[in-house]
Amino acid sequence: MGARALALVKRHGPTVFGLLLLVAAIYVVQREFRNLHWSDIQGALHSTPAHALWGAAGCTLLAYLVLTAYDRLGSVYAGHPVSYARTSLASFVAYSLANNLGFSTVSGAAIRYRFYAAWGLSPGAIAKVVAFTSLTFGLGGFALGGLVLVAEPEVLPFFGEGTPRWVMQAAGVAMWSIVGSYILLARFVPHFRMFGHQIDLPGLRMAVAQTALASADVAVTAMIFWMLLPPVEGLTFLHFLGIYVLALSAGIVANVPGGIGVFDGAVLLGLSGHMAAPVVIGALLLFRLYYYIVPLFLAGLLFAGFEASQRRHVFERISAERGVAISFEVPAMGALAVIAAMALIVIGALPVKPNALDGILDLLDDAANHFAASVVGSLLLVAAYGLMRRLAIAWWATLLLLLNGALITALRGEPWWLIGLFLLIAGVIGSARGAFYRRARLTAEPLTKEAAGAIAAAALCGLALATVAYQGAYADLSWWGLVLSAEAPPSLRFAVGVAGVLLLVAAARLLRPARPPALAYDAGVRARLAAFGAMAPEACGADGAVFGEGGRAGFAFVKRDGIWLGLGDPAGEERDRVSAIWRFRDICAQAGVDPAFWRVGPDLLRVYGDIGLTPFPLASDPAPRFLVCRAERDLEALMPLLPGGADAP
Repeated sequence: MGARALALVKRHGPTVFGLLLLVAAIYVVQREFRNLHWSDIQGALHSTPAHALWGAAGCTLLAYLVLTAYDRLGSVYAGHPVSYARTSLASFVAYSLANNLGFSTVSGAAIRYRFYAAWGLSPGAIAKVVAFTSLTFGLGGFALGGLVLVAEPEVLPFFGEGTPRWVMQAAGVAMWSIVGSYILLARFVPHFRMFGHQIDLPGLRMAVAQTALASADVAVTAMIFWMLLPPVEGLTFLHFLGIYVLALSAGIVANVPGGIGVFDGAVLLGLSGHMAAPVVIGALLLFRLYYYIVPLFLAGLLFAGFEASQRRHVFERISAERGVAISFEVPAMGALAVIAAMALIVIGALPVKPNALDGILDLLDDAANHFAASVVGSLLLVAAYGLMRRLAIAWWATLLLLLNGALITALRGEPWWLIGLFLLIAGVIGSARGAFYRRARLTAEPLTKEAAGAIAAAALCGLALATVAYQGAYADLSWWGLVLSAEAPPSLRFAVGVAGVLLLVAAARLLRPARPPALAYDAGVRARLAAFGAMAPEACGADGAVFGEGGRAGFAFVKRDGIWLGLGDPAGEERDRVSAIWRFRDICAQAGVDPAFWRVGPDLLRVYGDIGLTPFPLASDPAPRFLVCRAERDLEALMPLLPGGADAP
């Protein structure tokens, strides 16, 4: 029982902790926005001097120049130096997309594998580059975090004021000790084994360069934000650096796109004692524009151009795969939906402005209160999760919620460009209907008691929340704000809390992919696969089989430690081949393992990319064959399957 509990904690703990951080951040942001007016934020933005804007732009350029050196040093460490022009492209695109999207399918590691594999680096060399860049960033955080804790430990929210100074300083010294130990190991122990793997350290000079480079990266990035803040007595750069490092760490741990909500809430909390909330929010908006949004658009264009140059020969196949979008496009749309959801949640915390529609549509105008905005924003977060799973019903739900968001924004008297933003996001997502081809439980399975219960719960909870929303006494609160309000009756707080949670849970259950069955591998399954033309080893050569939604395509798989390996492409009907791959991905997610495929052809590489797998060539004659896997996690374990290793799983 203890081992099972530990496995559950290991599997779901990081996600639950990240969600708790996000909920706490939403509460902080909602509380800070309660008494704000958009005019206050606009005033703070307009009061930012031109020299601060130019200074922040210069620091942004410098920050990304520092980031490009990560990959250059990494390629040297891997023993395969790549030109600075190429490493700067890989580094800029990887960090820009990963920083904003935060999803595994477009992680910095996966993007680097695409670039460096195209430039001829071996999988082992690419793995070294990825490990080097990941470690470098961590060294900078530990070095600067230790500096802040030693010099000004009281700066940290929650911890600094109530904890003895010497305890915080001891923690800072411990962080420095970790960095120092790494540098000493690099000098005296260049090679050692850990958990059965050989670790190659880069040497003294490169270890020192790593630490200095990463420290400069974090410091310069913090300087972007610092330049956008007005001078305040008692707030030194070192003081602010501690707040920034803590907020950045919280955003990374939460693993939400761009740390949105978590990073912002931590910064608001940390700076609340130094300046007014509108000033901080104005600086946050500008910081995200400089460091996140502009680089994201540039990186998206560069990456799309690179993908086009590498895959011209497969563009004609896209229509055969039901218009499947490139693996970057759907996560980007999911991120846009999350941004829209967070915007609605924030808007719901602001006072309603007088507008031209006042008194014309009283019923709709009542709906445009804080309560409605928070409910629609919360549901949009759930729909964004469905988008990432390429669910057709999530596509419809997202469009409906975005249009509702635009209507709520208009009725609240928000600026026209904000209304246009919701419509623009709806247009972008609406233009990619073919990318969302999977059926959810609501549309793929018979109406079971469980599904009917979820639909009924969603309907009843929606009615309950709507009833509360139309009671004027509490219409100016978000639904979770009402739950936390000491002024509302306890029975009402309890009822709304239960209704809100049940509504989100019911929506999430209805938007889940159809329950994927995995079949035991026996003679009947083997004969069925053989009839499709799939790889069908003897009974002892496979552990199970997966078939598509229609049962007209399938493949066998074997189980390895932490990885389930599909044997070849799914064979059978074209449309069902794609659904079989996604079903296998869902089965692996439920089992807490990673999916991989061995000896696949080029036809479905796009779909494998959609589920976060990177291809590595096995052979080119008589036809190209690939191993596809989560390169950043599983490549080393699967190296024996590549040329030069074992030829069978």
